[in-house]
Amino acid sequence: MKRAILIAVLAAFLGMGCSTQPVKTVWLDEMDLSTMETGWGSNHVKKSVDRNPLTINGTVYERGVGTHAISKYMVDLGGKGRRFMATVGVDDEVKGKASLEFFVLGDKKILWQSGIMTDTTAALPVDIDIRGVKKLALLVTDGGDNINFDHANWADARFEIRGDTILALPQAVAGEPYILTPPVGDAPRINGPSVTGATPGRPFMYKIPVTGKRPMTIIAANLPAGLSMDPATGVITGKVKQEGEYLVDVRAKNEAGEAARTLKIIIGKHKLALTPPMGWNSWNNWACAVDQEKVKASADAMVSHGLIEHGWCYINIDDCWQSSERTKAGELLPNEKFPDIKGLADHVHSLGLKIGIYSSPGPTTCAGYPGSYKFELRDAQTWANWGMDYIKYDWCGYSRVVEDNTLEAYQKPYRVMREALDRVDRDIVYSLCQYGMKDVSAWGAEVGGDLWRTTGDIGDSWNSLSSIGFAQDKNSPYAGPSAWNDPDMLVLGYVGWGASLSPTRLTPDEQYSHISLWSLLAAPLLLGCDMERLDDFTLNLITNDEVIAVNQDALGKQAVPLVREDGMEVWVKELEDGSKAAGVFYTGSSNTDPVEMFNWDEGKTSRKITVDLAALGFAGKCTVRDLWRQQELGAFTGTFDTEVPFHGVTLVKITATE
Repeated sequence: MKRAILIAVLAAFLGMGCSTQPVKTVWLDEMDLSTMETGWGSNHVKKSVDRNPLTINGTVYERGVGTHAISKYMVDLGGKGRRFMATVGVDDEVKGKASLEFFVLGDKKILWQSGIMTDTTAALPVDIDIRGVKKLALLVTDGGDNINFDHANWADARFEIRGDTILALPQAVAGEPYILTPPVGDAPRINGPSVTGATPGRPFMYKIPVTGKRPMTIIAANLPAGLSMDPATGVITGKVKQEGEYLVDVRAKNEAGEAARTLKIIIGKHKLALTPPMGWNSWNNWACAVDQEKVKASADAMVSHGLIEHGWCYINIDDCWQSSERTKAGELLPNEKFPDIKGLADHVHSLGLKIGIYSSPGPTTCAGYPGSYKFELRDAQTWANWGMDYIKYDWCGYSRVVEDNTLEAYQKPYRVMREALDRVDRDIVYSLCQYGMKDVSAWGAEVGGDLWRTTGDIGDSWNSLSSIGFAQDKNSPYAGPSAWNDPDMLVLGYVGWGASLSPTRLTPDEQYSHISLWSLLAAPLLLGCDMERLDDFTLNLITNDEVIAVNQDALGKQAVPLVREDGMEVWVKELEDGSKAAGVFYTGSSNTDPVEMFNWDEGKTSRKITVDLAALGFAGKCTVRDLWRQQELGAFTGTFDTEVPFHGVTLVKITATE
């Protein structure tokens, strides 16, 4: 009897977690960090986000991980953990700019939190008993404002465990890419916006995008005086002297059929970018590894892949094109990587595309090249002489010379460049890039911007995408023709911010959400990938004309969230024809509740969502069309159901029928 009791007690004792395995230290910087999400840039082992030594309040730490809010990382401890220890704080490389908060969570509970930290907050020690915890999560939030400059360090971070390894858990299962966009048919289809604009007397160029089998004849009747069109390419060029609105009858015909459409051309002051710009920018793939050949190859690929026939038209050079010094006369020249920038612009134009350039209102750009400070008119004239059609004007170095912290001081450099652009004989779309400071959406149009950044730089993670995209509702009242909120560039395809590129870290479902949300937001669509490596899946994402039409709708409304509850959101955009586009997103998490920011249940692969049509503004019967699949779902009254993948979307067009 005593022996039986002893065996039972021993079994119970072992069941409580006693183990003969020794306690082992596992350092965070030695673990698999491929599933650690970051809000900007990349995570770095034993380095900060900017690849400097990990430094908090002057103390340098040899071990740890540098990340950027919003940052998430989950591991499967399986109850093997004993302690988690670290020292946390804001890295010294962002003095006076950051505010963030650290959390350690276990099994859907907050085990430790730092409170809001800035660069003046002393480094905080973390020492937590994690015995019995099965899943542990490390989180850095933006402190409730935004992610700008939120460089966070998990210094000396380590686990004490009984076991050999700790398994890192992804927050979303990547799955295999799947194609929803139907193949382009042989019959002509006229794509792109139904409206375009220009300034009286300035050079005009517009390519009518048409898919379908070639050869094809394109006719444009009732063109305003001064314009003509090449019927083989559909490129309209010339100059229009008289202000006004002109309705052009466009027809495309080939052996498979014929298509017709009305194109409105508006000639007047500041009538550029009447729909959100679509194109490519060099930064998210090449960054400072950009050169003339890469830009030329990107333009050629935009044509060879057929993107030009879906409305993609801008080829934009970002930072690092400039010479390190101006000439004695003050002229800014390209560096050795761009031996013939005028010739490059001519080549891009010969393809029916447009080209853009980059500068800063400050003495230097983000990468340290000369900015346009005190050379605004000279630079505007230089860009006009080269044939530039777009300027990204990035705040960066202006922080060194801004007079004070008033709204007027922040507006001043953008007004100065607007005046310079108005004085040159070329239409140049004006993109303000100042990261949403001083609520730029409320005054971007007032200082003459055609679009303006509303956020910090995007990264190729769900954290970055969702925290930026789903926070744009506050900017919606200010969106409209020639006035677009810009939540930054697309992170699809091969990206890398340098010479070494890799596929985006977004899952296929997240990429569908990315394009759908940016289209609903009437956001500029600027690809940031290697244009020569566009696979079938990525092409499927960026050549769906019904999805693009939501973005390019001439009414210019930005979507707003009408439903936000329990890990799902429904965003609705009014369209010119009276219908509405709606995106039903299964976000699966909250951007405010630390516990709900994680996917604790690995089984979350999809969810059936019932959409209340009355909540979307439809009282009676309506038809619902799946825009990705380009097929009718049927007629509905009251509600309709849809199965939405985790971090994915159902994008529909809803039209009232009674």
